[in-house]
Amino acid sequence: MKITWYGHSCFQIITQTDKNNKASIVIDPFSDEIGIKLPKLEADIVLITHDHYDHNNYKAVSGNPLVINGPGEYETKGVFIQGIPGFHDDAAGKERGGITMYTVRAEDISVCHLGDLGQKELTTEQIDLMNGIDVLMIPIGGTYTISAKEALKIMSQIEPKITIPMHYALPKLKIKLADLSDFEKILGIGSIEPLASLSIKKKDLPEEEAKIIVLKP
Repeated sequence: MKITWYGHSCFQIITQTDKNNKASIVIDPFSDEIGIKLPKLEADIVLITHDHYDHNNYKAVSGNPLVINGPGEYETKGVFIQGIPGFHDDAAGKERGGITMYTVRAEDISVCHLGDLGQKELTTEQIDLMNGIDVLMIPIGGTYTISAKEALKIMSQIEPKITIPMHYALPKLKIKLADLSDFEKILGIGSIEPLASLSIKKKDLPEEEAKIIVLKP
C-alpha cells in the first residue's frame, strides 16, 4: 500500500490486493481556490468527507471513479470501505453540520481518515466501527476542526499504529490553520522529517510503540 498526501486533507491510497485488483483511492480532493494546486489525479474511488469546496472537488479526478460521499458500507476492487457519520463541530453539527469519516481496509491494513472532525471526543459507537486501525489521518489545525491538543485525545481513543497529521497551515494555503509545530510541541517531540510518501505492508506496521509520520504535500 502506498499513501501520498497532496496537502490539506487530500490523500491518495494505491493498493494491490491481488494480481487482478489494483485500486487508486483519492480522499477529499480540493478546489484550487484554497491557494494550493491539486495535481492531476486518476482514481477508481473518490471519498468525500463533506460538501465544502476544500474537500469535495471530485470532478478534478479523472478515471470515471466511484464517488462515495456518505455513511455506509462499500466494496469494490478488493477494497472494503465504511463511512462513519460524525460532526464538523463539537455541538452535534449545529454549527458546521455533519461529516463522514472513512475506514479503508485492503492488504490486511486498516486506514482511517477523520475528515474535518470537530468533535473533541468520539462516541462509543464511532470507536467500535474504527476497531483495529493501523494508519490514522487526523486533522490538527484547529479553527474548523479539532486542535493539536484535542487530536491527542482522539488518538488515544483510536490507538492507531501510525498517525499522519493533516489539515494544518501550509505555504500559500489561504485557510488560516495552526502549524504542524504546535502538534509536535504537544507531543513533546522535535521536528519530524517529512517523507515524500508512505509505502507499507502489514509486516512493516509497528508492533509496540506507535509512530507519527509526516508527509510532504
